[in-house]
Amino acid sequence: MKTLFIPAKIKLKIDKSKILEISKQLPKNIAIVYSIQYKGLASGLNAIIRKNHNITKFIQVLGCSKPSFPKATQAILLIGDGMFHALSLGFETKFPIYILNNNKLEQISQKDVQILENRQKTVYLKFLNANEIGILVSTKPGQENLKKALIFKNNLKKKKSYLFITNNIDVSEFENFGLDSWVNTACPRIDMNDNSVINITKII
Repeated sequence: MKTLFIPAKIKLKIDKSKILEISKQLPKNIAIVYSIQYKGLASGLNAIIRKNHNITKFIQVLGCSKPSFPKATQAILLIGDGMFHALSLGFETKFPIYILNNNKLEQISQKDVQILENRQKTVYLKFLNANEIGILVSTKPGQENLKKALIFKNNLKKKKSYLFITNNIDVSEFENFGLDSWVNTACPRIDMNDNSVINITKII
């Protein structure tokens, strides 16, 4: 069966004068990122903002992507809504993160990013002290890392481990297995949704 992907598009009008005024709050060198439904809007905003700013990168972000940014970048401007991408970008890049949505600008607080960082430290300690762990492997294209999972499993000496291979990883099912910790080899954003999951990249 052929799969057809049709992205939904956000239909919002850009207030050029308002955007120019808002952009004064941003540093000179910024990267612009957007989720797919905001692509058209992001292109229009990019054309306006770049008149007074240096755009170091213009890129779409996915739930599982971890983009890199040039050293000249001073902040990241996210065209979209919600906190998911904003918090993950703030945690991974350490740059100030701004969200521009419906002609309004909001900066993600360092406190919110710090909460996520503290949670990651707790999850890592939980892994270190765990006797039994589950290793998550996705069968989805682009997320499948079975070889890496097997190597990791074979290198574990003092922990009992189990492989869990599935198409859709449902964190609500974890409690049914009674394991102390879960190591994720699939989408790197899964660790944002559960206090028992740590990404394999944080261990090896």
